[in-house]
Amino acid sequence: MGLQVYNTLSGEKEDFVPLQPNRVTMYVCGPTVYNLAHIGNARPVVVFDTLYRLLQTQYDEVIYARNITDIDDKIIDSSRELGVPMEEFAAGFTAKYREDMAGLNALDPTLEPHATHHIPDMIELTETLVAKGHAYESQGHVLFAVQSMPDYGKLSHRSLEDMLAGARVEVADYKRYPGDFVLWKPSSEDEPGWDSPWGRGRPGWHLECSAMIHAHLGETIDIHGGGQDLVFPHHENEIAQSQCAHGGDYVRYWMHNAYLDIDGEKMSKSLGNFRMVRELLQLYPGEVLRFALLSAQYRSSLNFSADLLEQSRASLDGLYGALREVQDIELDNEVVLEGEGFYAALNDDLNTPIAIAELHALAKQLNKAAAAEKPALKARILAAADLLGILQQDPEQWFQQARSDSAINAEAIEALIAERQQAKLDKNYARADQIREELAAQGVVLEDSREGTSWRRES
Repeated sequence: MGLQVYNTLSGEKEDFVPLQPNRVTMYVCGPTVYNLAHIGNARPVVVFDTLYRLLQTQYDEVIYARNITDIDDKIIDSSRELGVPMEEFAAGFTAKYREDMAGLNALDPTLEPHATHHIPDMIELTETLVAKGHAYESQGHVLFAVQSMPDYGKLSHRSLEDMLAGARVEVADYKRYPGDFVLWKPSSEDEPGWDSPWGRGRPGWHLECSAMIHAHLGETIDIHGGGQDLVFPHHENEIAQSQCAHGGDYVRYWMHNAYLDIDGEKMSKSLGNFRMVRELLQLYPGEVLRFALLSAQYRSSLNFSADLLEQSRASLDGLYGALREVQDIELDNEVVLEGEGFYAALNDDLNTPIAIAELHALAKQLNKAAAAEKPALKARILAAADLLGILQQDPEQWFQQARSDSAINAEAIEALIAERQQAKLDKNYARADQIREELAAQGVVLEDSREGTSWRRES
């Protein structure tokens, strides 16, 4: 069975068939760079990175675009408060975002378009919509007329009346209809702005993605992804702009990940329960965070908690432990992915919990396998891990990394091991035993063999 994905537009799981036989285009909404990324921002990155890895096993060319929104009122306000030029402010948080996502083993996207690099494309798109009667100018603003599109609301499966009742709609006297949304708005003298047919101004948020997709990927793309919070209004408005300007389908498969809760509660500013990726990376290896984010199927809600992180670390310890026992074994021939349970699970709308269960089953087999079976099992485990973006470290390195800020560092451990070795040579066995006990008290286990002494940290 080939890849199947749940299409938000149809409300059904569908066979994935790209527009071109051996080429896939995928666009995922990236960050608005006015602050550090929180763990909720990381879920779509990890989900669609996993999909990107999977697609690359099936198609010769996979073009994955993830944008950077570097012009936005929040960016303008925050940079002004700090007295930093907007470009410098946005560039700083863009760099930090890239670092944090790399810490989660996310691959770089093929393309990373920046909104400010595509202002001419946005102006051109707006002009097209005005010319076709789908947009109008009013008091220096240009707005999309939602009533001009007969099937507006088809992605969120709601009528105009329902959407207005359930959304925060800006009430403004320059709108002909309350649901109309801004394509272009005026900028004051102290705000960033660009010259346009409607005066100096800047783009509306929804306009940006439509223009960047058209500029880089064409009028119709295969997959558009993001969090479910973007279904309305952002993605609904993207469809309106793009289809009314260019016709066609715009996006063939819409994919949205569910929300992430923190300790059983919705993550929100009012609750003060945001967890920044950068802070979490100081407490846990990135693979632990990634494993936790993949522990639930992407369309299911996920309760992100300390317990989940500890469970994820323990699971990775078990997998790394299995690999540690076969470090010196050469891999067998290339794995035939089509016959693997983990591959079938990922092809079933990215069912990562089942894929992880299959991975654990392989590790269990490896632990019990005869020597002749181990090369093939090791290869299958690593193939599964590569698709999930985990088990990317050397097993020894994994077990030797510090697990808290107060943990004894590797240099101190090695020094004590050397002292213990010398104590043995001096027949000072009491001191040798004392060093073992000291390290054990700090969560460090020594393992003696003919080749010498190795060590690992306990979970």
